[in-house]
Amino acid sequence: MSALDKMWISFGSMAFMFLAIIIIYLSRYKFNNKILKFVTALIAYVFMILAGIIILFVVLSGPTPG
Repeated sequence: MSALDKMWISFGSMAFMFLAIIIIYLSRYKFNNKILKFVTALIAYVFMILAGIIILFVVLSGPTPG
C-alpha cells in the first residue's frame, strides 16, 4: 500500500472520530428520548472503535518501501 493510500485511510479515520464527537454531543445534550440517546451513543462508539482500529492498522503497517 502506498503512502498516499495510507494518508487517505487515516483521513477517513479522523472523519470517523469527528463524527463520533458530534454524535456523542447530540446524544448527551440534545436528545431527551432514552432510546434515541442509546442508539446515537452506540453509533458514536462504533465510529470511535473503527477509527482506532484503522489508525492502529496504518501505524503498525510500517513505513512504505522506496
